[in-house]
Amino acid sequence: MGAQDTLPVAAAFTETVNAYFKGADSSRCVVKITGEMVLSFPAGITRHFANNPSPAILTFSITNYSRLEHVLPNPQLLCCDSTQSSADSKEFWVNMPNLMIHLKKVAEQKPQATYYNVDMLKYQVSALGIQSTPLNLAVSWRCEPTTTDLRIDYKYNGDAMTTPVALHNVQFLVPVDGGVTKLQAVLPPAAWNAEQQRILWKIPEISLKSENGGVGSLLARFQLTEGPSKPSALALQFTSEGSTLSGCDIQLVGGGYRFSLIKKRFAAGKYMADN
Repeated sequence: MGAQDTLPVAAAFTETVNAYFKGADSSRCVVKITGEMVLSFPAGITRHFANNPSPAILTFSITNYSRLEHVLPNPQLLCCDSTQSSADSKEFWVNMPNLMIHLKKVAEQKPQATYYNVDMLKYQVSALGIQSTPLNLAVSWRCEPTTTDLRIDYKYNGDAMTTPVALHNVQFLVPVDGGVTKLQAVLPPAAWNAEQQRILWKIPEISLKSENGGVGSLLARFQLTEGPSKPSALALQFTSEGSTLSGCDIQLVGGGYRFSLIKKRFAAGKYMADN
């Protein structure tokens, strides 16, 4: 990194979707999506700043900004013009003296690191109920004294994402009480943990390319000795790379820097479904 070069910076948007589905009633679905934007600087930048104590100010704009609410810029490092009028993008600039002090500290604490991650923005995404959930869920239980029937319907929802991407490592976990003695029928195959009394389905990937465009059902019948079961909440996990739910992007304003990489990902937080 010579004095005249543009300095490489990477950015990452990471979002977490929390959702609660009640039966098959889509209007009762509660959704909260939070996110953060981190900038990543190569370790060599501290030497560059030591030799160039007045670097160009790092300025960027966040696009699709109107989808965000409760935005919290890092108060030590990030400034913005609160009177700015354009709703769909917002410009921020970095407090360079504070950034240089911060990176110097990090470099001293982690001398082996090849890059330094710096939290810049935390935000919430304005959600539109079930339309904002990447996987729609509905759970139904039929609890008899000696048997429990459990059915989980799921539907991939590419419209929730800017670019429809696959959901990876999808796990459906449901506790079942009532003294389960036997799994009578399970479709598709699942793992029953007798000690923890819970059933787990694992699907490596769900997307539009999946069977039926990512629409499917999970079925299980349990034999009981101490029934009937009490319906419990399903917990879902998944991760995803290459897209966000907010549709936010980042662009540099002015010179001196270039983006070496912009990463986007989201994952399930508390993602539950109830009878």
